[in-house]
Amino acid sequence: MTKEILKKSSIGVFDSGFGGLEILKEIVKELPQYDYIYLGDTARAPYGNRSQENIYAFTKQAVDFLFKRGCYLMILACNTVSSEALRKIQREYLPKHYSGKRVLGVIIPAAESAAEVTENNRIGVIATKGTIISDAFQRELKKLDSQIQIFQQACPLLVPIVEAGKQDSKNTEMVLRNYLKSLINENIDTLVLGCTHYGFLEKPIRKIMGDKIKIISEGEIVAGKLKDYLKRHPEIEDVLAKNSKIEFLTTDLSDKFKTLGTDFFGKPINPKKIPRLSVTQ
Repeated sequence: MTKEILKKSSIGVFDSGFGGLEILKEIVKELPQYDYIYLGDTARAPYGNRSQENIYAFTKQAVDFLFKRGCYLMILACNTVSSEALRKIQREYLPKHYSGKRVLGVIIPAAESAAEVTENNRIGVIATKGTIISDAFQRELKKLDSQIQIFQQACPLLVPIVEAGKQDSKNTEMVLRNYLKSLINENIDTLVLGCTHYGFLEKPIRKIMGDKIKIISEGEIVAGKLKDYLKRHPEIEDVLAKNSKIEFLTTDLSDKFKTLGTDFFGKPINPKKIPRLSVTQ
């Protein structure tokens, strides 16, 4: 592949549904010059309760689609996908099929930020059931500092609440208090919002946790880490197109995607439907 062709490459952002648009919003704020393709696999969302085998298979399909669409760098803007599929994609799939291209996730940036700001080494994590079961945050935080203690809580009701637009309701506050109670009792000083949807719940979470607890929300963190990554890898930055174009794609176009997508991205989007994903290798 010539450098001239590579110059046309985009940054791909993949999520099972809408949450990754919150990540993309912050990336575009930080790095507006690049071209982006967002892909939401809404036909099969949510991924949170699916098996590791299914999540890995779906992620391979997204990698195939976005790389064949012209991406050179891809962000898995989903904690479930990052926890269940990223390592295997990086170690096995890319070397065999896409040598030189890169796939990054959202868990390591969040873990690094949490490790940097904690003062008592007691960190809480709220996430989907799949992310919690994977122990990805436990693994990454322990790599950074073996003295850190991690307290995790699966929150299966939160994604449906956000997608129903009920993040500000009294019932939502009750659900959050129930989920967060055990973490407060563990005397954590840092809380990781380990699902891209949870950024929409940051305000009520802060109200419950109090001002002394540091909240790690992934959007701004991932954007900042990506900017640093491109500075450290000029060979990748050099092949990225810089036309400030954004393409929004989904496997199931609906009014809900347009409405929620606009809420998550912060401005109107014009999504297009693609056929269901499949493995092309």
